[in-house]
Amino acid sequence: MSGRVFHAPFVDSHAGFKLSGCWERSAKRINERYPSVRSYDSLDELLADASIDLVVVNTPTLTHYEYTKKVLESGKHAVVEKAFAGNADEAAELRDLAREKDVKLAVFQNRRWDSDFLSMQKVLQDGIVGDIVEANLAYQRFDPNLSPKRHKEEPSSGSGIVKDLGPHVIDQALVLFGLPRAVFADIAITRPDSKVDDYIDLLLLHDDKRVHVKAGYFFKRPFPEFTLFGTKGCFMKRRADVQEPQLDAEMLPSNPDYGVEPAGSEGLLYTDDAAEPELLTAPPGNYIAFYDGVFRSITEDREEPVTAEDGVRVMRVIDAAFQSHRDGAVVTL
Repeated sequence: MSGRVFHAPFVDSHAGFKLSGCWERSAKRINERYPSVRSYDSLDELLADASIDLVVVNTPTLTHYEYTKKVLESGKHAVVEKAFAGNADEAAELRDLAREKDVKLAVFQNRRWDSDFLSMQKVLQDGIVGDIVEANLAYQRFDPNLSPKRHKEEPSSGSGIVKDLGPHVIDQALVLFGLPRAVFADIAITRPDSKVDDYIDLLLLHDDKRVHVKAGYFFKRPFPEFTLFGTKGCFMKRRADVQEPQLDAEMLPSNPDYGVEPAGSEGLLYTDDAAEPELLTAPPGNYIAFYDGVFRSITEDREEPVTAEDGVRVMRVIDAAFQSHRDGAVVTL
């Protein structure tokens, strides 16, 4: 799904890229949609292809470190799905290896370009609600069933909600507010028969604000997933980005309706004792901005749209969250 929905459409539609092919380890499917590309039988075969400049590593999280290291050692640029690696030490090693090999390494934190997050980011940048006292970012679903994907449900260095949905909201929090001074976390298993963590409530402690990050599978009618509480008012927004279902339905990013939230999804802005909130329409979601940034980073030697250092910081927060949960204590970064 990751390759079909989140990567191939953007590589194929971006004028600066040519989609060369995919390593398909079991079913061979890419030629059904892209008949002229190649299906590789192994990673080594793919890396031996001198025509390839950029490799997207979108395999299960527990393989990210091993495969990305091979890609970088081959001298090719890399995009890596979240979670970046198994822990912060692995992430830092990959960051340093990319620098040593003088290649680009970007982490696919696509939720930076979700419409709902872009709306929250604009309210914050415009200073509409004043100085932030508390912020909340959540990834809330209602799905008590275990995933049919074994790598998501079997305990490993890459399974569990903290490394599945957690990187999305943690990265968003760091984009908005920077690295916190300390972390306090509650991590739990809530689904029957689950062997991996499926609930996280994370408190990021800053000197002047508190940032709550949550994710879980038992939120039937969730509160607005994005909230900002400031000295001049508050902003509330439901998660409403439409890009994933549109891409799953094979809508192309060039479609004028791509990324546009449906009516009724507007954010609510409360300021100045107003009886009714102001409705704020979100900017369109725009995942192709990530791949445009990758293209420019390679061809113009610019910084990646999501740097390896960004990925290291997310993994530092994740490592601290697990330590906080084990110790029942605040962990200073």
